[in-house]
Amino acid sequence: MASTTTTASSTLPLSKPDFPVLSSPRNKKLIVCRTHFQQYPTLRRISNLRRFNSNGFVAFSRLNDQIEENGLSTQDMVSNNDPGIEVQSRIWNWRGYSIRYQYSGNSGPALVLVHGFGANSDHWRKNIPVLAKSHRVYSIDLIGYGYSDKPNPRQFGDNLFYTFETWATQLNEFCIDVIKDEAFFICNSIGGLVGLQAAVMAPQICKGIILLNISLRMLHIKKQPWFGKPLIRSFQNLLRNTALGKYFYKSVATPDSVRSILCQCYHDTSQVTEELVQKILNPGLEPGAADVFLEFICYSAGPLPEELLPQVKCPILIAWGDKDPWEPLKLGRNYENFDSVEDFIVLPNVGHCPQDEAPHLVNPLVESFVARHATPSTSTSVSTTI
Repeated sequence: MASTTTTASSTLPLSKPDFPVLSSPRNKKLIVCRTHFQQYPTLRRISNLRRFNSNGFVAFSRLNDQIEENGLSTQDMVSNNDPGIEVQSRIWNWRGYSIRYQYSGNSGPALVLVHGFGANSDHWRKNIPVLAKSHRVYSIDLIGYGYSDKPNPRQFGDNLFYTFETWATQLNEFCIDVIKDEAFFICNSIGGLVGLQAAVMAPQICKGIILLNISLRMLHIKKQPWFGKPLIRSFQNLLRNTALGKYFYKSVATPDSVRSILCQCYHDTSQVTEELVQKILNPGLEPGAADVFLEFICYSAGPLPEELLPQVKCPILIAWGDKDPWEPLKLGRNYENFDSVEDFIVLPNVGHCPQDEAPHLVNPLVESFVARHATPSTSTSVSTTI
C-alpha cells in the first residue's frame, strides 16, 4: 500500500544519454503546430482530433472535426492562477524504496507524467497545475532519479536493476497502489519507453499514451555495426569500473554543464532558467546519483521503441519537437505508421522537452487526447496482478 508523507518539492540532473525514439506504420497525415508565445485555444468540443488555431499557433491533425476556440494567454495556460489548485509532493513506499511523486487534482481521468533521463517530476511543473483543473495528475520520480531512492546497482550483482522493465513495473504498481485506477501515461524521452513497456506488461492499466520526443536509443547494441560492438563494451566497462566514470559525472553535474546541456536540447533557450537548472541539477548531487547515471549510459540492451509499439493495444499519440538535436524528427517519423499510433504531431521550433519548453502546445494536446479516450472511472477495477 502507499504511504504518503508531505515533503519539500525539488528536482534532479539532466544529460543526453537517453538515445531512443518512436516509429509507426499506418498512413497518417503529419500534424504541424505553428507556435507563437502569445495565445492558444482552449478546446471546448473534443471528439476526434482536430485543428487548433489561435493568433499564430495552428495545429492540424488527420482527424478532422470542428471545434470552438477561446483564446487564452500562454501565461494563463502554464501558470497556476487558481488558488484552489495545490500541487503536493509525497513519498510512496515501493518494495522498500522511497519514491517521490507529485499530485494535484481531485476529479477526472488519471494521468501519470513520466520524465526522461536525468530529469524528474519537477520537469512537469508547467503542466501539472493546468492539467489538474480537469484531471487527477501524478508526476513520479523513477527509481534512481529525482528524490526517489537510488540503490547502488552493484548490490544486484550480475542482474541489471536500472532497466525499462524495472521502471515499467514501478509505473504499473504505482497505478495499482496509489492511483487505484487506470491511467493515461504522458511521457518524454526515455520515459516513453517506460510507458510503452508498462503498457505491454499490464495492458489493463494503461488507457492511452502520449509520447513526446521518445528516445530512439541510437546507442543500442542492435543499432551498432559488428565492428563497433567490442569498442562500445570496452568504453562502457571503462566508465563503470574505473575512476574515469566518476570524473566524467563530476564534470557534468555542475550548473554550467547542466545549463549548457539544456541549451542544446531546448530550441527556445529563454526557457532555460536558473530555476530549471537547479531543479535538474540538485537531485543529481545526492548520494548514489553518479552510480545510477553511469549505469544507465552503459545500458545498451533492453527494448527498442519499434519492438514495443506493435505490442501496445491502447491508443498512442506521438508529438515531436522538430528542433530536437538528439532525436531527429526524420527518424522519429518512422514510428507514425504503427497500428496503435493514431496521430503524429510535429511541433515546430521546439526541442527535446516540449512539455517544459512549449507547455502551451502540449497541455491542449493532452487534454484533447484524454477526452477522446476517457471512459467513466472504475477506481477499484484495476487488477492487482501484473
